[in-house]
Amino acid sequence: MSIPVTTCPGLFYSTPAQDGFLYRLRIPGGIINYQQFQAIADIADNYAGGYIDITNRANIQIREIKQDINIEVLKNLQALGLASTNAKTDHIRNIMTSPTAGIDTEELIATQPLVKAWEEHIRANSQLSELSAKFSVCFDGRGKVSVSDRPNDIILVAESINSNIYLRLYLNYGEKGEPCQDTGIVLKPEKTIQVLAALAETYLKHIDTKNPRKPRLREIINKITIDKYLQQIQQNLNPDIFNFLPTPLRAAAPLQEKTHIGIHCQRQIGLYYIGIVLPLGRLETWQIRSLANIAKRYGHDNIRLTPWQNLLLTEIPENQIREVEKEITNLGLNSSPTNIKSFLVACSGKRGCAAAATETKEDALNLVKYLENLIILDSPVNIHFSGCSKSCAQHTQADITLLGIITEMTQETFPSYQVYVLGHLLYEYVTIAKIPTLIEKMLAVYQKQRLNLQETFRQFIHRHSHQLNHLFS
Repeated sequence: MSIPVTTCPGLFYSTPAQDGFLYRLRIPGGIINYQQFQAIADIADNYAGGYIDITNRANIQIREIKQDINIEVLKNLQALGLASTNAKTDHIRNIMTSPTAGIDTEELIATQPLVKAWEEHIRANSQLSELSAKFSVCFDGRGKVSVSDRPNDIILVAESINSNIYLRLYLNYGEKGEPCQDTGIVLKPEKTIQVLAALAETYLKHIDTKNPRKPRLREIINKITIDKYLQQIQQNLNPDIFNFLPTPLRAAAPLQEKTHIGIHCQRQIGLYYIGIVLPLGRLETWQIRSLANIAKRYGHDNIRLTPWQNLLLTEIPENQIREVEKEITNLGLNSSPTNIKSFLVACSGKRGCAAAATETKEDALNLVKYLENLIILDSPVNIHFSGCSKSCAQHTQADITLLGIITEMTQETFPSYQVYVLGHLLYEYVTIAKIPTLIEKMLAVYQKQRLNLQETFRQFIHRHSHQLNHLFS
C-alpha cells in the first residue's frame, strides 16, 4: 500500500527520517487497552525498530519503518479503534485531555465523553481534512493533574458557576509562544461540539484549501482580530449558546507541584493509579507486552499515555499495588517521583527529524547518566530538550530548556544548545560536551540557595529574577 509523505506524520501519512519512515498513531485522550497495545507491539516488531516513542501529545510514534505496512494490518487497527476510519483526517493533531480524566479526585467533569464526541465529529466530516495539521483541541476537567498549560489552539477548561459546570473557552492568538487567552466565553458541556465545529468551519473560510501550507489558527485570528472571529462563529450558532463571563482562570498548579508519577488514589474508592517513568517516552516491545498484561491482570485493562511522555496504570486495587510495583521494576522501569527521567522531555532529535540541529534524546540520556550519581532531585525540575525552535518538545513550558542550534565558529559548524530558564535566555552557545556540568551546577545552586524544601525551582527563579544572569555564574 502506497502511503503519501507529508511533513506531519500519521498512520496514513508517513514522514521520512534518517532512520527510516516514521508513523504516528493518534490516541484521542491517551487511553489504550491490552489488545490495542499488543497490536502496536506487533507492528513495531514486524515492520519497524522494535520499540515505540510516546510523544508529548500522548501519541504513539513507530520509528525505523523500512517497508509499507500491509493493508490488512491497517484494517485490523481500524477494527481495534486505533486507526481512523477516515484517512483524510488522520493528520490532525491528537485531542488532548488529562491522563487522569474520570479518575481524578479533584476534577469538576470527566472529559472522556467530550474527547470521544469531538473525535467522532472529525471522522464524520471529511471537510475538516483541510484543517491545519497543527489544529489542536484540549479539554481540561480542572482536576489535580492539569493540562490547561499545554500548547494548544483551543482549550476548554471546566469551571463551576453557581453550582453548575461550564467550560471556559481559551483561544491561541497574539504573539507566538504566548499561552491561550481567555475569550470570556463559557458554555454548557453539551454545546461543546457545536462550538468546536463552528470554530473549525470559521477557520476554513479564511484559508486557501489548495495551498499545502496551512496557517495556524493564531495567524487567522490575528489577521481578522479576535472580536471579528468570535462574531463570525456566533453567526452559525444559536444566540443562547454563549455566556460572557470574563473571569480569569484560577491558575493550575505547575506540574512539578502535582506530579502524576508515583502511586495516587482515584476517585473510585479502593482503587489507585500508578504513574510510571518512561525514559524519554521510549518503550521496547517486550515492555509494551508486559505492561499490557499487567493492566489486564491487575487493572481494568486501561493504560493511559500522558503529555509528559510517561504512562499510567489505572484501577489497581490497594492490596495489589506492591505486586504491580515489583512487576514494573522487573521491566527496568520505576514509579519514583524523584527520578530525574520523569522530568525530562525530548523531541525526536536529528535522527528522527530533518528540522532538528541536535540529537536530543541521546543528549538527554547522557545528561541523566551524568547526574544520577551526583545529585538527587528531591524537588522536581522539568528539563526539556528541543532540537529546533518548533514546539515539538514544548520547550516554552519547561523550567530549563535546551534549544538545539547550529553554531558557526572559525568556518566550521557544530551542534550546540541555547539554555533558557522559564523562557529567559541564560546562555547563548553551549557545546554538547558542557551541558551536563552546566545543568549540574544550576541544580546545585537551586538546592543550596532555596529557602526550604518546599520552594520549587520555579519559585526560586522568580525570587531571583532580578539577577538571573549572575545567579549560576
